[in-house]
Amino acid sequence: MSKRLASFHGPSTPTSSPVSQVKKAVTPASPSRASDASIHRKFRTLLHELRSIANTWDDIVLIDGLKTARTLVDSRTELDNALAVVPAGTQPRSVMVSPKLEVMDECITLLDSVLMKLSKLLRRMSTVLDNMEALMFEAERLKGFQWCHEEPLWVSWPIEKFVLSLSDLTTPYHRSLALHKELVTTLRSHTVSFEDSRKAINQWVEQPFLRDDGWDTKWEDLCQAEVEKWDTR
Repeated sequence: MSKRLASFHGPSTPTSSPVSQVKKAVTPASPSRASDASIHRKFRTLLHELRSIANTWDDIVLIDGLKTARTLVDSRTELDNALAVVPAGTQPRSVMVSPKLEVMDECITLLDSVLMKLSKLLRRMSTVLDNMEALMFEAERLKGFQWCHEEPLWVSWPIEKFVLSLSDLTTPYHRSLALHKELVTTLRSHTVSFEDSRKAINQWVEQPFLRDDGWDTKWEDLCQAEVEKWDTR
């Protein structure tokens, strides 16, 4: 201490060389842990993409598609009601018929567009599932067979169980798309009855093939339980 206090009695003489700072050694993350984090991050991203596709599907069906289908049926019903009061042997005026026919034709075009969008979403879903499988094989190469088939990815499911269980996800959406195509064919006809139109609208809303096997019913709660930081963006 006396030597340190001595410096206060007069100016100190600077040294000719700077005092080197002692740096703490930084331990780099191991390649194994880095690869683990990368696999987890990529797989979670793919799961989020599947959820996004499923949500977009519902928006297209239950918002855009449903509004268009109802407009088509309502326009056709209004035209039928207007024609019903036209006196027998009298031709209806074009100002009564043409606008309704134009609305109906536009609705049919929009419904065809809805089907195209759903087909595109289904292809995207298949691509994501292929990417999941490819990531599993990459993980097996980096981490080994046991890690992929036995080690929990987050909570209890290994990556293999996710991939194998999700491989059937497209099946109910394929069936749902086929049903929507049938319903559009039904609604396309200007001779379809109001009762058949009503049944078609009800089936459109119900999406029966997704009731038990769609994303929301089968996968959302499971991912909430099995995937860490599931709702973190």
